[in-house]
Amino acid sequence: MPLAQAELSSPAVSRLDVQPFADEHLEEAATLLAERHRHHRATEPLLPPRYEDASAAGEEVEALWRSEAASGAIAVRGGRAVGYVLGIAKSDAVWGPNVWVDYAGHAVEQAEDVRDLYAAAAARWVDDGRTRHYVQVPATDAELVDAWFRVSFGAQQADGLCEIAAVSTVPSTGVSVRVPSPDEVDVATRIGPSLHEHQALSPVFSMREAAPEERFLQWWSEDLANPKIGTFVADADGRTVGLFQVCSVELSDDHAGLARPDNATYLAYAATLPEARGAGVGIALTSVVFAWAGERGYVTMVTDWRVTNLLSSRFWPRRGFRTAFLRLYRSIP
Repeated sequence: MPLAQAELSSPAVSRLDVQPFADEHLEEAATLLAERHRHHRATEPLLPPRYEDASAAGEEVEALWRSEAASGAIAVRGGRAVGYVLGIAKSDAVWGPNVWVDYAGHAVEQAEDVRDLYAAAAARWVDDGRTRHYVQVPATDAELVDAWFRVSFGAQQADGLCEIAAVSTVPSTGVSVRVPSPDEVDVATRIGPSLHEHQALSPVFSMREAAPEERFLQWWSEDLANPKIGTFVADADGRTVGLFQVCSVELSDDHAGLARPDNATYLAYAATLPEARGAGVGIALTSVVFAWAGERGYVTMVTDWRVTNLLSSRFWPRRGFRTAFLRLYRSIP
C-alpha cells in the first residue's frame, strides 16, 4: 500500500476540528490551561503553583470568557478537546482596536494547533474591526512561541522575574540613593516623563503618550505618602538623575493571574536621565529596591520591559531577571 494511502487510512491520524468557544468548553479549557502551567512551572518554579489545579485555572479562563466581547475557538481531535484560544478587548483609547489573548487565554497540547485556533478566532476579530492583536505566551515554551511567530506575531514586551537578592549596600559608583521629599516636584516633572520619551524613540516607536504633568504631580504626592510603595531617587554630580519605584505586586493591575508569583514585589518604574546613563545609576537604584523588598519579606520581584528597548532589554537580564512571559503583537495590515 502506498505510504500516502496508508497514512490517510490510519485510525491514528485524526482531523483537527475547530469550533467556536462556548460555555460547555470551560471545563476542558481549564484542564488544558492547568497542564500548560504545570509545564511552565517546570522551567520557572517562581510562578504561582495553585494554577496547576484545574479548578483555579478554570477561574481564570471563566473570568476571560465572561468579559465583555469575549470570543474564541476550541480545537477537538478524536472527540477530545486539545486546545483553545480566547480573546478579550481592552481599552481602545490605550491599545487601539484591540484583542488580547491574555495569560489564561490559550493552551494547546500540540503547539502547531494554536495556528489553526488563531486563524478561526481572528477571522471574527478582524471582521469586527479589531486589528491589533496581543498574546501573552510562556517564554520558555519555544515551540509555542514559534507557532505564534508563524502567524505573523512578533515579540513586543517581556515579563521578567527573579528571586529577591539580599543586597543592602549601594555600590561605590559616585552615586547616592535616597528617599525624596514630597516638595521635590521638579523630580516628578523632569524624570517622570523620561521613560515615555525614551520609548518613543527608535527602535521602540511606542505610540503611547506620557501622562500630563498634573498626573505626575498627583502620583508623586500620593505614592510618597504610601508606606507600601518604595520611591527612590539617585543623585550624581549634584543632580537628581534617576528614579525607581517598587511596591507589592498586589497594588498593580499588571503581572496578574498565572503571571503573578506569591509574595512578590513589583519594580513598577525605572528611569535614568539620558546624560547619566552608563554611570552606575541604575545599578545603585536596583540594589536599593532589592534591599527594600528583602527587608519586607518579599521573596520574588517582577518587572517588565519592551524587548525593542535596547537599554532595558539588556540591563534587566543582567540584574538576574528571567523572562517568564513574552507579550507578542500583530497589527493587521
